Amino acid sequence: MISNRPRRNRVSAGVRGLVRETSLAASHLVLPLFVHEGPGAHPIASMPGHARLDVELLVQKSREAFELGVPAVALFPAIADGLKNPRGTESLNASGLLQRAVRALKSALPELVVITDVALDPYSSDGHDGVLVDDRIDNDETVPLLAKMAVAQALAGADVVAPSDMMDGRVGAIRRALDEAGKPDVLICSYSVKYASAFYGPFRDALDSAPRAGDKKTYQMDPANVRECLREVRLDEQEGADWLMVKPGLPYADVVRAVSEISELPVAVYHVSGEYAMLKAAAQNGWMDFDKCLIESLLCLRRAGADIIFTYGAIEAARLLKKA
Repeated sequence: MISNRPRRNRVSAGVRGLVRETSLAASHLVLPLFVHEGPGAHPIASMPGHARLDVELLVQKSREAFELGVPAVALFPAIADGLKNPRGTESLNASGLLQRAVRALKSALPELVVITDVALDPYSSDGHDGVLVDDRIDNDETVPLLAKMAVAQALAGADVVAPSDMMDGRVGAIRRALDEAGKPDVLICSYSVKYASAFYGPFRDALDSAPRAGDKKTYQMDPANVRECLREVRLDEQEGADWLMVKPGLPYADVVRAVSEISELPVAVYHVSGEYAMLKAAAQNGWMDFDKCLIESLLCLRRAGADIIFTYGAIEAARLLKKA
């Protein structure tokens, strides 16, 4: 006689709903978007359904997401090669592409949370997140530039600045710079745990931001390590981070769990371009159901401990969740 039957808690949709441990809603999602000088949209071949958008189309796409319940977008600018240099000075241009995009979004959608990326690679002629000096990334030469970049983005209206560069000490420098610039309410979403991952390929296609030489292994984390991330998290907490980011997503769900268990700060995770592109490619070949796999992927990241999920599937997921 079997007395313990776990299947009783799966007997119907109503029972399953009552005992469900994890929820997923559009309010947990952030939509990453690519902006360029335009005009129009330039589709990204390795990311079906996504394109580099001009500012007008960026506002339209952001409005679509916001009306579906997605509260935030994360912006990534595709900068013309002629504006790039080793120190990424175009990032400080108050009339530059990103700053104009932020102002347009905040004017059209004041309640939308606008998140901006802080790193040199979109603006750098070397394609690295930091300043290249004698064939090495100079951490301490880079940090003041990142702080200035964050201030420029905040002055344009960014609600959250997101340093993705992985330089040591940059969160503290950015926090001090924001406070001194009269922007104490601007949040810092620190990419505390960003791995030197092969899953970023489509993103680098979108921005033409791959390193011109070498790789990013001296500043992004080794995919083999997890205990190292706990040190990174504690340092960013001490320096004034408001959110903690883990990137990539599903292959690093154990890392999301580890971070969520030691920190009281909100934990974000980036369901990256390669993860999204794999789902799209498999669906296009008839091997998987994109809609079901997308929702399952995002739910699993929530189950691992993520409070916030950056995903290129935010609009698609929001539509599916609205129907559910």
